[in-house]
Amino acid sequence: MNGQLEQFWGYFEMYKMLRPQLLEILTDADLAYSPGGDNLTFGELLVELGETEINYIESFKTFKLGSDGKNNDPSRLSSIAKLTEWYDQLHTELKATLEAISEEDANSKMVHRGEGFELPVHINLSILQEAYLIFYGKAMVYLKAMERERPQQWTDWIA
Repeated sequence: MNGQLEQFWGYFEMYKMLRPQLLEILTDADLAYSPGGDNLTFGELLVELGETEINYIESFKTFKLGSDGKNNDPSRLSSIAKLTEWYDQLHTELKATLEAISEEDANSKMVHRGEGFELPVHINLSILQEAYLIFYGKAMVYLKAMERERPQQWTDWIA
């Protein structure tokens, strides 16, 4: 993996560790929970994170961020086991994709994120990390609304 990407990957791995902690404390029944209003169910929120990761994986392959990543398995909305398996696959694919980026591309190519908005590859990875933090903040609201105990690392890092 490119030196810059490797540095950011290490930080990303720390943030990614919070995801399995969340899945360990949830049940399949919890995935149907919604705090009400226009909010997603917990399952939809978790699937949305996977779809975001799909979009970022594609951005590291094509150097263009899109929004076409879709969940093609509706059972993920109601199954912790399916979500866990999917997340593991996505994580493996993300790492392999980053490892496939040449040193030259990592240092010279920009990721197109929309009209007039381009960022270096390593910053794109950093923004994916920020997407995780945003997700964790949302998930923390759900956990608090459900009056669920949060893992200590969640309390230390997110709350």
